[in-house]
Amino acid sequence: MRYTFSRFLLAAALLGPVATTTARAAEVVELRQPNAAKVVVKLQFRNGSASDPVGKEGLTYLTSQLVTEGGTKDLTSAQLKDLLYPMAARYYATTDKEVTTFTFEFHKDFIDKFYPVLRGLMLTPSFTQEDFDRLKSNQLNYVEQVIRASSDEDYSKFALEDQLFRGSRYQHMTRGTAAGVKSITLADVKQYYATAFGTDNLTIGLAGNYPASFAKQLEADLKKLPKSSVKTPIPVAAMPNGIHVEIISKPDALGSAVYAGFPIKTTRAEDDFAALMVANSWLGEHRKSYGKLYDKIRTTRSMNYGDYSYIEWYEAGGSNMLPVPGVPRHANYASLWLRPVQIAEGLRKQYPTELGDLKVGHAPFALRLAVREMDNVVKNGLSKEDFERTRTFLRSYVKLYGTTPAKQLGFLLDSRFYGRKNWLQDVDAQLAKFTVDDVNRAMRKHWQVQNMFVTIVTDDSEAQPLADVLKNNTPSPMSYANVVKAGLPKEVVAEDAEVANYKLNVTEVKVINTNDTFR
Repeated sequence: MRYTFSRFLLAAALLGPVATTTARAAEVVELRQPNAAKVVVKLQFRNGSASDPVGKEGLTYLTSQLVTEGGTKDLTSAQLKDLLYPMAARYYATTDKEVTTFTFEFHKDFIDKFYPVLRGLMLTPSFTQEDFDRLKSNQLNYVEQVIRASSDEDYSKFALEDQLFRGSRYQHMTRGTAAGVKSITLADVKQYYATAFGTDNLTIGLAGNYPASFAKQLEADLKKLPKSSVKTPIPVAAMPNGIHVEIISKPDALGSAVYAGFPIKTTRAEDDFAALMVANSWLGEHRKSYGKLYDKIRTTRSMNYGDYSYIEWYEAGGSNMLPVPGVPRHANYASLWLRPVQIAEGLRKQYPTELGDLKVGHAPFALRLAVREMDNVVKNGLSKEDFERTRTFLRSYVKLYGTTPAKQLGFLLDSRFYGRKNWLQDVDAQLAKFTVDDVNRAMRKHWQVQNMFVTIVTDDSEAQPLADVLKNNTPSPMSYANVVKAGLPKEVVAEDAEVANYKLNVTEVKVINTNDTFR
């Protein structure tokens, strides 16, 4: 079936949510833009890292990268780069838990020259040993070294998903595990591409200025792909009994990166998701300073760089200011992201006189403060004023999600995944009709703070003292330099005392050596 959209995302008629979990065979989604200079092609396959065979974790990612970073039967990867450089064309692959998306962007004047490259990559990829060895080495280095060394924030996020989906095919990172990547052979890649990337799990997306003949040719050629025999299992994340904390101990960590979350039974397919967007935005909109978490933890107490909340996976939050398409999921969770706070060792060095005896840094206080804020808004609800202000912001903000043809097309493909026609348009209509009671009802239904998973990546000097505080629910007063403490408003001092003694429903605490993760 073919759906054709007008140039503007907000101009088409709306369809409500439809329950669905599979794509139609080679479905085509078009976003025609007659005045555009560019053409965008997105090929979204309904298989992601959750489809990785057991023992081959990372195979989907490696296969997708070998397609776009390798060559074709006619041209090597180096020859492709030389050919495409004058065209200023680009293409790449992204892999998430349930989908893998290939994106091709090029000027409309180069359709005839570029299309053979697109067709060759998808239908006759070269899959050379040289390209395979290079990409596998890069991927293994990421899993074994980069994720542990480059960003404790990303480290804590992936480690939280390891907890949330333990025992399921969602558990491992999209790039896989060390053992999984090591076991992959070139023969595995060739066989997997032939069986997992098929015409029956493909949605074709087209945007920009292109002739109808191009769309027909693309669809006809891609239907030459074989049918897929690989299905992506959809896990149901188990709700923990109480708060389960895993503290990852690593040498020379400068702070404690905290990530906490719990499963929720709503996605963009349901109206409740849009209601939660309002509550979530008020609590901690990504990279926005008006959120309650940001205000309490960063602005008021200067504890870290930022603090946010989420109601779905947020891809590359450290670099993306806005959500990106290409990461739709049926299994969902809410989360709190506290960017690294100081550890005791660093505070002692800064303030040897005032804090020379400090045993634990800011992590337990920051965690308690964030959980308490979520607890309070669930119990008390948003005020009508906060609701109206946040909803007004969101109705404008979501329009920024689709600022480029590639993003617009990506969100249209994700809409199909969720059984919607145009989610960006649907969500504005949903927000328009909500009341504050609708939002507060959705919070009470989907949010709670008694049962969650928490991961904290911290320095090895901090790990065990932090574990003891959380396990025993020991009060954790906020630590200030004397000059700062003397100037605190009375209401902050009073709130600090309440937060320090706020009881977390911690039932399990483990300390894990960094060398034992993602194996």
